[in-house]
Amino acid sequence: MRILIVEDEVPAEKKLVKYLVDYFGKSVALESVRTVKAGTALLEKNSDYDLILSDIKLLDGSAFDIFQKVTTKTPIIFCTAYDAHLLEAFQANGIAYILKPYQKKDLEAALKKFDMLFEPKSVEKDIFYQLKEVLETKNEHYKRRFAIKKSNGIKLLETSEISLVQANGDFCKLFDSTGQLHSVSKSIGILINELNPKHFFKINRSQIVGIEHIEKIEPYSSNRLALRIKGLKEHVITSASTTKEFRIWIES
Repeated sequence: MRILIVEDEVPAEKKLVKYLVDYFGKSVALESVRTVKAGTALLEKNSDYDLILSDIKLLDGSAFDIFQKVTTKTPIIFCTAYDAHLLEAFQANGIAYILKPYQKKDLEAALKKFDMLFEPKSVEKDIFYQLKEVLETKNEHYKRRFAIKKSNGIKLLETSEISLVQANGDFCKLFDSTGQLHSVSKSIGILINELNPKHFFKINRSQIVGIEHIEKIEPYSSNRLALRIKGLKEHVITSASTTKEFRIWIES
């Protein structure tokens, strides 16, 4: 049994490896790649895998880019953080998925589906082209503004005005470019999926920054970065685990 894992997050990759070994046994042969470039190069040399588990958003682009360039008959289970709008597109094409953050039972359910449909089927390139289009046009569904309750009524806050999102339990504080504070009754986990990833980045567990409001980026200790944000007095700091992806994001 040969399985390819396409995943750029090391903790997620380790979790998949453990679950796959538990399900198939130690005789399973596992290989992994973290980028579109590496995945394309590997599958161009040898696409004869029994199963592929793939994230969608990789360090250097979309996993759909791999499957557009390389023809493969291998069944694919997508492991994704994207919401049901995109997942419905996957279901329409008969491709299994796991929604992050997933549990062992979620992967086992997908693998049981794979077992039932083990006979290899040809996956046409245009399927991945259509899925990629869905992903790239998903920004139409991102939040454009928030209705903020104030003591004197409701304020409409455009997302383009948000410089920083600060987690506060089940709530979040939103700072605009003038430094004004607003509050919404949503967790940071929900907000990060509602904000356009082209304009917003989660730099650590509790903070999201708006790219249009970053005034200065400075080196910080332990391979982290200090960001000066418009309207805020104090710097915000990237975590060590997000710094590399943040550098890629600001240049994309």
